[in-house]
Amino acid sequence: MNQGAAEAEALEQILEVTRKLAAPFDLDTMLSEVVDASRKILNADRGTVFLYDEAMDELVVRVATELGHIRIPANKGIVGESAQTRKLINVTDCYADERFNRAIDKQTGYRSRCMLTIPLIGYEDSLVGVLQILNKNGGTFDEKDEFVAQALAAQAAVVLHRAKLTEAIIESEKLDREITVARDVQMGTLPKQMPVIPGYDFAGTFTPTDQTGGDLYDFVPLGDNKLVMLMGDATGHGIGPALSATQVRAMLRVALRLGAKLSDAFVHINDQLCEDLPDDRFVTGFFGLLNGNTHTVRFHSGGQGPIMHYHAANGNYDWHPATTFPLGYMEQKNLADPVETILEPGDVLGLISDGIYEYENENGAQFGQQGVIRIIDKNPDASAEELVEKIMAAAREHGGSAPQADDITIVLVRRLPE
Repeated sequence: MNQGAAEAEALEQILEVTRKLAAPFDLDTMLSEVVDASRKILNADRGTVFLYDEAMDELVVRVATELGHIRIPANKGIVGESAQTRKLINVTDCYADERFNRAIDKQTGYRSRCMLTIPLIGYEDSLVGVLQILNKNGGTFDEKDEFVAQALAAQAAVVLHRAKLTEAIIESEKLDREITVARDVQMGTLPKQMPVIPGYDFAGTFTPTDQTGGDLYDFVPLGDNKLVMLMGDATGHGIGPALSATQVRAMLRVALRLGAKLSDAFVHINDQLCEDLPDDRFVTGFFGLLNGNTHTVRFHSGGQGPIMHYHAANGNYDWHPATTFPLGYMEQKNLADPVETILEPGDVLGLISDGIYEYENENGAQFGQQGVIRIIDKNPDASAEELVEKIMAAAREHGGSAPQADDITIVLVRRLPE
């Protein structure tokens, strides 16, 4: 068979491979098909595809003959040189080439004699990866093999690029579905309705920055006009902080069902979070007990502050700082007695996350405590729900075109005027 006939036969094989690769395979199956086809057409013993990870600037082995998943810098070794130069490299004697890395042979027990390394170039000259073919049966790779390999690589690059994009879309859609489920679970843990205690009015809202967030609030009625109030903020945004927030709520409810006192529940939850959370994660948390009979609120505030107390009688405000460090920051050894405040007729207790206080406009100016004060001073007789709505609206108006940068939670407790 003359050279022209051989090339024509090889091209016909490549076209057959291309038709086969047009099927809707997943990426790993597609990689296996490319490797198998390369070995057969080039009469070689082994093949490997290195996919380019642009984010890490690495070449990653997803499928190979008797070779596990490995990562190498995209500028190292023969595959790295091929990726950088976008040129085919034909090595006739691997062990005589100083660029050859013998570590893989040593690891697998395989002996590499010769190799073809071909860059896989996709749409708009983008690097998809590198195809490497090892050990031609009965000799070394020649110019005809180079021609065939480049033609095969051109076809393989297109289908692999398509498969990578398809995989990325599928993974994105899968993540979107998982985030939607996580959001539904988190939003489902919020109070379905406000608690009822004679002489009191309650309101709460939670607006995450992303689809899920790290803020939380909860009301746990204890009977006899007593109510435990929880408001917290887990560091960060997204699914991880949402799980931490949900964990705090669940642990508090379990502790209260077992008859734990407020201080005991605070300590135990804190110490458990110290075991569960990474060192750079914590949860700020307000744990308060409202007694509707004595009109007192006793609370611990782990890193959560300021806690607002509006005094209706004189129009003054108390801004209580955090009483101790955040939950999960370090084990609690000597927890001080809870702070106690009395709610007089018309008073408002505000548990407001820093997503409101630190809401910035286009110029970087924050909404601040003064923004909250302006709303309450203008609407001293408004219901708790109306105040929540007005504070939210005012913060967004203040922000203008600037996006919401943090999760927002507002919980208001208002003692009704007599």
